[in-house]
Amino acid sequence: MTAGEIRLGVDVGGTFTDVVLTRDSDLLGAAKVPSSPTDYAEAILDGALRTLGDNDPARVRDIVHATTVATNAILENRGARTGLITTKGFRDILEIGRLRYPRLYDLTWVRPPPLARRALRLEVAERVDNQGTVITPIDGGECERAARRLVREGVESVAVCFLNSYANPAHERLCGEMLEKYFPRERISLSVDVLPQIREYDRTSTTVINAYVRPLVESYLANLSTELGEAGIQSPVLVMQSHGGIVDSASASEMPAQIIESGPAAGVVAAAKLARNLGLERVISLDMGGTTAKAATIEDFEPHLSAEYEVGSQMSWASRLNRGGGYLLRLPTVDLAEIGAGGGSIIRVDAGGSLHVGPQSAGADPGPACYSRGGEDATLTDANVVLGYLNQDALVGGELPIDATKSRRAVERQVAGPLGIGCREAARGAHLVANSTMVRAVRSVSTERGRDVRTYTLIAFGGNGPVHAAEMAGSLGISEVVVPPSPGLFSSIGLLTTDLERHLSQTLIGIVGEIDAARYSTALDGLESRARRAFKSMGHPWSAVETKIELDMRYEGQSFELTVPAEGATASALRKAADAFESEHERTYGHRAHDSRVELVTLRFVGRVKSASAGAFTTRAEPPAAPAPRPAYFGRGGDYETTEVVTRSALRDSPRPGPLIVEEYDSTIVVPPGWSATCDASGNVRLVSAGGAA
Repeated sequence: MTAGEIRLGVDVGGTFTDVVLTRDSDLLGAAKVPSSPTDYAEAILDGALRTLGDNDPARVRDIVHATTVATNAILENRGARTGLITTKGFRDILEIGRLRYPRLYDLTWVRPPPLARRALRLEVAERVDNQGTVITPIDGGECERAARRLVREGVESVAVCFLNSYANPAHERLCGEMLEKYFPRERISLSVDVLPQIREYDRTSTTVINAYVRPLVESYLANLSTELGEAGIQSPVLVMQSHGGIVDSASASEMPAQIIESGPAAGVVAAAKLARNLGLERVISLDMGGTTAKAATIEDFEPHLSAEYEVGSQMSWASRLNRGGGYLLRLPTVDLAEIGAGGGSIIRVDAGGSLHVGPQSAGADPGPACYSRGGEDATLTDANVVLGYLNQDALVGGELPIDATKSRRAVERQVAGPLGIGCREAARGAHLVANSTMVRAVRSVSTERGRDVRTYTLIAFGGNGPVHAAEMAGSLGISEVVVPPSPGLFSSIGLLTTDLERHLSQTLIGIVGEIDAARYSTALDGLESRARRAFKSMGHPWSAVETKIELDMRYEGQSFELTVPAEGATASALRKAADAFESEHERTYGHRAHDSRVELVTLRFVGRVKSASAGAFTTRAEPPAAPAPRPAYFGRGGDYETTEVVTRSALRDSPRPGPLIVEEYDSTIVVPPGWSATCDASGNVRLVSAGGAA
């Protein structure tokens, strides 16, 4: 990067859009602006111009963007009118799925409707076996008739997924050529390009998702670039992918299925960079914003990746036992648990007198009651205002006025009254319920993965993560919490530390020890060639690319795989990977199957151009003085306690015991009784329980 060039990181959340401006290792500026769900570009442009200030927009080298536009298109049914052409007999695979029913005893639950309606799913007589041998040749005329029918039906985007096309793509390629006579190439998604892997439902679902969101994502990114350009920002837009790497906007437009979980990945990648800087090998990241909370596990400075994700489930738990509630996406995704618990989560009391927090959210508009934007529902932010944890007058450095009286009224009307308890007890109850929900999320990516969470450090960020982190950690037995500088902007800062990546895969099934080594090597060479072409198109020489090989393996007869690293394309490397699989199987499930053979299922090839940033930025200046002490309620005794409020820099000299509140521009750190806080040389606040560091 040329000296003096500046970069913008943009993270669009459900409540706020965060924009940061950096140069080298300096954070030059930052802005939190309310998100604009009807036109995300509006908030992005507003935040970018505020952050740039007097800086010349022409000096912006690039913009790295985390977006929820693809996810929201699915959740709100705003994608393209999508057609599917598939092998005869497989028209209904989207309904059949895996025959999973996620809510076994709920007779009112209804499966989300397929993204491609049945009338728009057409069959073609063709057949290829699992070795790639053609059984029934494809009829090009039948493909053409299907294309003409889809045109008459007003289809905007087409997915093509034939049986076993991963083993022989010829039929899909031919069908794609026929479709180009009737549809623009960018409106055609072939499964051999999107996901050349086994499992027909997984591949069909993923390809249909890609087709469904492709026109919208392409239009969104093109319009965003145009609007930024009109404001003088002519730099390229890079997009965060679900697996934690970034990609150019052209590639994101072509393969938007890879950016479905764009937003949540940014914070996990930033936490992994911070863990490396601090030498923390075992970390749980907690990203809690205005709408959701996300938890992920980081080991040896790398986030865990999941091979699949369900879009549109009520809750995203990283568990194979809770599937079938959404649209399956079979692509690498940061392995996280995401729940509807954020500052805007609405507090309610059900008919049985039970207290709930979320998943419904007040969002950016109208927002919590204390924002005075028309919101009347009590939210978690309102509860934290009542408890005294948040500033009683304003947040975001004074830019967001707070009406504490409206918070108290909303909590009294909506929670305290129905429960017949005091306002502070009701607010405290909501705070603890939110904590317990997030504890479940953390356990789903740690304890349920065979990890002892007590040996991990919690890295907390997002606007609300530091408010809840210490008490959550205490519930989990974690005794150290790290809150990075600018925690409320951490995800957008993390975008600028992210590597440029391409993840490619290819199914290759065979028993380790029996699979032909030449076949294995040839398949890996093919993936490498695809990666070379991709990085060349993005302007990066192959000499700058780091590569990694991973293998999906299982015991013979199993239905699911575990992913392990491989050292190369040799038979000995394959045997070492099999040993690594058995160790990981024992770690995850508690046993090895000594009498079973190990089977290779899928090859994965990762290419990466490392970011120039190490992930540490000099942050913006703090306010000249901290607010006066204020009453806060921590549930001990029967009343509020006068609690000191300080800035981050006040913690540099020596540990300060709680109760204590640390106020910043973008977040608030709550140090409860039984915890102490100190600030290290890099500006990270470390919270330690009375039992000592983890």
